[in-house]
Amino acid sequence: MKFYLLPLVAAAALTAAHSVSADEALFKSKPCIACHSVDAKLVGPALKEVAAKYADQADAAEYLAGHIKNGSSGVWGPIPMPPNAVTDEEATQLAEWILTLK
Repeated sequence: MKFYLLPLVAAAALTAAHSVSADEALFKSKPCIACHSVDAKLVGPALKEVAAKYADQADAAEYLAGHIKNGSSGVWGPIPMPPNAVTDEEATQLAEWILTLK
């Protein structure tokens, strides 16, 4: 019986170490992931770049949530970001999560 516990404990530890936050899971469930990644520029900027750009802006979460929900153009270049099918709450949750990335 003891031999079965060690692999189970090891598997549980690995799973916990690689668990995805609820915010990241929301990001991965939305179309955002087609154009953005956390660390690297794809079609749109890396989310860490977005966080750095708006780090000192008081209304950053509200501003970003509006862009996530309604789309934007001309902010990061000529390619427009389309509106996303998210609720106001999801847009705010995503914006707040993005601002935590470093």
